[in-house]
Amino acid sequence: MSLLVDTHCHFDPEDDAHAIIAEARAEGIDVIAIGGSPALNATAEASGVPFALGFDWSCEKDEPLHLPPPDAPLVAIGELGFDFHRVQGPDVERRQRACFELQANLARERGLPIIVHTREADAITYDTLRTLALPRAGVIHSYTGDIPFARRLLDLGYYISFSGIVTFRNADALREVARFVPDDRILVETDSPYLAPVPYRGRRNRPLYLRATANALAALRNVPQETFAELTTRNAKALFAC
Repeated sequence: MSLLVDTHCHFDPEDDAHAIIAEARAEGIDVIAIGGSPALNATAEASGVPFALGFDWSCEKDEPLHLPPPDAPLVAIGELGFDFHRVQGPDVERRQRACFELQANLARERGLPIIVHTREADAITYDTLRTLALPRAGVIHSYTGDIPFARRLLDLGYYISFSGIVTFRNADALREVARFVPDDRILVETDSPYLAPVPYRGRRNRPLYLRATANALAALRNVPQETFAELTTRNAKALFAC
């Protein structure tokens, strides 16, 4: 059984992160813990695994992001991004872009990749990433866009990560994207505790369920499960230097 890396896992304050991580490791799954708010940043940093710190699209532009010392296993800034699903308008766009650029520049200073959330915001996400031209690029996590958007992101050097959404019954268009992304740019994640894959849909997601998503992606791409696990693990280690 080849190693897999869950490249995007959140821990709520009430979670026993160490037990969840140990459960996953027993099944050959490593974890990268992801922030996105003060609470999630705290649990990610305390998890004992490589982690990312950031503020998601809901942050205020002047909210400070306190980075740990350089010897901490901080492997990325994020998640950060744009989300216009519930709120839209020029003021929202300006605030989210200011928050994004502030954190992206911290990533530039630290030489770290970024972990990007985008929902109903393809144009501003692409324009911001193109303008910033970060030297380490990063990953678009839990991708739900189309092939043309994926192609533009790939041209900027970004990785594309798929979550359990790709296993959902109504996700045929996303499965086409999963076939399209090249071997050296694809990643897999849970985005736990959200988006549990089939056959666990409806449950609280956990890193243990990652192999269901990875195996579904392997079948979509017509490659052995071991081969897909090996290439996504190689990609995760290349991007996050962990």
